Amino acid sequence: MSRAAALLRRDLGRLLLGGRGGGPLLPVLFFLSVAMLYPFAVGPDAPLLARTGGGVIWVAALLAAILPLDRLVEPDIELGAFDQWALRGISEELVIAVRVLAHWLSFGPPLMLAAFPAAALLGLDGATLRMVELGLLAGTPGLAALGVTVAALTAGLRGGAALAGLLVIPMAVPVLIFGAGSLGTGGESGLALAGASSLVLIAIAPFAGAAAVRAARG
Repeated sequence: MSRAAALLRRDLGRLLLGGRGGGPLLPVLFFLSVAMLYPFAVGPDAPLLARTGGGVIWVAALLAAILPLDRLVEPDIELGAFDQWALRGISEELVIAVRVLAHWLSFGPPLMLAAFPAAALLGLDGATLRMVELGLLAGTPGLAALGVTVAALTAGLRGGAALAGLLVIPMAVPVLIFGAGSLGTGGESGLALAGASSLVLIAIAPFAGAAAVRAARG
């Protein structure tokens, strides 16, 4: 447990305070920029904005989660950090599991807070905002797990950052469908499916990510 806590402190320090990538501020600004620009694209039709704004928030959340992918795994492989952890008896599975948690903490809660001004910009009512927040709480952990897994799979490849983004978007479609679907009739089932998708991705991430890291190191 102490090793996991030390890894979590290290990862959060790099993701939250690291100069490269802007820390958590850049995903939040990107998220709010999408919310601000969307009304200009579709016009001042308030009912249309209210009907489609929740889905736009989900798309913005996915794109914001993709921004730090190049900082999640590849720098540690280049610096030999995984080799040092292996010498200390720390498994790649533990490192990846902690990295998923750190990645989620660095963008999930900030985006949930940013959803309040975004909802005001898009004209969402209180009930819709509540479902958006619950959906983000259920779905963003899965996006974090998927992001770390894909970052591990593409680490060391030429153009890996761009490739990671291209891979994450289609693989995240189920989470987006269920999350955005929770805003319609019978939203509780959409929330449950978004949460189930997240749990599956979280369960797979440590093993798939660790296997990819071992292959990249070999």
